[in-house]
Amino acid sequence: MTHLLQTNTGRLRIIGFLEGISLLVLIFIAVPLKYIFETPFLTRPIGTIHGALFLLFIFNTLSVGVEQNWKFSDTTWKVLLACLIPFGTFYIDAKILSKIEVK
Repeated sequence: MTHLLQTNTGRLRIIGFLEGISLLVLIFIAVPLKYIFETPFLTRPIGTIHGALFLLFIFNTLSVGVEQNWKFSDTTWKVLLACLIPFGTFYIDAKILSKIEVK
């Protein structure tokens, strides 16, 4: 796992994983607690964490896209779209990010 921290692509993979987990926690735990059980205490902190990870994922995707010479129309938009869909970052990690050679 520590080898992932040494490259921009590795950091993007870690951030993508954390962003995906935070989205799932927000959608399937915090929001139901807020609206079904009227217990909103998790919504704000999880939402803030997810928002920060979301922005980090976007900025790092653009950074890796420039570093790897991705064409926006071929790869970058797919990776950016993945962070909007539950389980999307996990799918993109398996299909695109895990196969990138470090330059």
